Amino acid sequence: MAMPRTFPLHAALARPKQSALDVLIGAAVIVVLYSLIRVGRGATLTIVPGSTQISTRAIDLPYYAARSLLRMFIALAAATVFSLGYGYAAARSRRLEKVLLPLLDILQSVPVLGFLVVIVSFFLSLFPNSYLGLELASIFAIFTAQAWNMTFSFYHSLITLPREFDELSRNLRLTRWMRFWKIEVPAGAIGLVWNGMMSMAGAWFFLSASEAISSNGRSYPLPGVGSYAAAAIARGDLRAVGLAIATMAVMVIGVNFLFWRPMTAAAERFKMELSESSDRQRSVLLEMLQHSRWPQLVGAARHRVAGSVGRAMAVLGRDDEPLAVAGPRGRAGDVAFVVIVAAFSAFGLWKLVSYTVSHSGLGVYATALGLGFLTFLRVAFLVAISTLVWVPVGVRIGQSPRLARIAQPVVQILASFPANFLFPFATLLFIHTGISLNIGAVLLMALGSQWYILFNVIAGAMAIPTDLREAMDNLRITGWQRWRSLIIPGIFPFYVTEAITASGGAWNASIVAEIVSFRNRTLVAKGLGAYIAQAFSATDPGHVARVLAGVTVMSLYVVGVNRLVWRPLYGLAERRYKLE
Repeated sequence: MAMPRTFPLHAALARPKQSALDVLIGAAVIVVLYSLIRVGRGATLTIVPGSTQISTRAIDLPYYAARSLLRMFIALAAATVFSLGYGYAAARSRRLEKVLLPLLDILQSVPVLGFLVVIVSFFLSLFPNSYLGLELASIFAIFTAQAWNMTFSFYHSLITLPREFDELSRNLRLTRWMRFWKIEVPAGAIGLVWNGMMSMAGAWFFLSASEAISSNGRSYPLPGVGSYAAAAIARGDLRAVGLAIATMAVMVIGVNFLFWRPMTAAAERFKMELSESSDRQRSVLLEMLQHSRWPQLVGAARHRVAGSVGRAMAVLGRDDEPLAVAGPRGRAGDVAFVVIVAAFSAFGLWKLVSYTVSHSGLGVYATALGLGFLTFLRVAFLVAISTLVWVPVGVRIGQSPRLARIAQPVVQILASFPANFLFPFATLLFIHTGISLNIGAVLLMALGSQWYILFNVIAGAMAIPTDLREAMDNLRITGWQRWRSLIIPGIFPFYVTEAITASGGAWNASIVAEIVSFRNRTLVAKGLGAYIAQAFSATDPGHVARVLAGVTVMSLYVVGVNRLVWRPLYGLAERRYKLE
């Protein structure tokens, strides 16, 4: 006689809870989609002359916050795709690497204002008399504040990939597409997530500039928290500035809880270790999603799509086979490649110099070089002090998941908060205390760039395998010996990445830190950032030439430092400090 089938009591009790959780998550998804549709409508409206005034009423802040968040996440998605493609190309092609890495150095050194000079006219010509062109220009400007450190991080994770993973891929005869998604992306996941968090933080810093679009002497401020704060600062309305600060804090906390905390918790499963840590990061939202049926439904659809795409991408070849389109790597080919790249670079530089000299004279470069050296001294001092302060703090946070759960939202708020919102208060402080902005600019620049160091050191400390830390504990290795044998080698590749991005971030921050205004008082420091900012806001015929000359000189400084200092350290990290 067959026994009746029985079910555990806890499973029966869990079903109503799971169903309620499924309904809750489904309702949340519907609300988000509806909000996106409502907020996105404003991007397709026609530009009406005189209708671009930004309100400073408190009732408009929620809508402005939603518009800013939508721009930020679209730009973050674009930056992620760019980082994966660009980083892979630079790491897997020795010829492209010689072009893409210097180009990446230049791109990260170009300030947001430099991109706005070029891209606004382009997008407005694509979508004339439409807010869509302005929105795309703003999103592109936010993208330029996000993409570069994520790209550096993913590139470095590829060139320091342990040899065992390479051998595993070849033994399993994985296709190049499977190797990318099964090995290379997971290997760079922790750094990519933490640098993505830092990218969004850096983009908040330039939010006001990204939402203030100008073209042909006309201003088109877009609805957003950044433009709201800029309008409040211009009117001297400290109450509205305070409301913008409060709104920003709420946005940062919400994004951290709903997005970054689940992402950092999920990324920990890609940690390279033999033994799992007993104290890992947790996310309430991630656990709710894992206990619902939605991951199964989405996962099944994703596997079907991934299988179809994987079969299509098999034409790229297997990991142990050369690409069909790859040519011979002979010396003559290398010489021809270098000659072609050098010719295009020389032609572009000649056209740029010819334009700037014809409109502002050759002396514009001498002026920019001299002012650039002053800004360089501020950047060097800032990176040195930030390293001494934040490396020990980042290591402590990264090696304690319990402390990371407490510190992450605090660090996220501090890093994501647009420090230029505080510039009016800093201006008043400098005026009343008599502190010169030549000195105070270092502090203002630090508010926007020091967090690159902290975030990457935290990511590096979290990536150190648990079994290595436990071995050090069992051997009772502490103090300087532990730092020399484990911590410094473990975080060094991440530190090199953050030092490059922190340096580039400091140069970019100089644009808004070396000239600050509140009401009718303006303080100006001597430096290249103030020079570019003043040229950008000018209306005389030669202002574009001065902006381009200033951006060119800033790029030369950044690329020179990267070539002489950071790139050799990259090579050291690749040769010596790589997990095997």
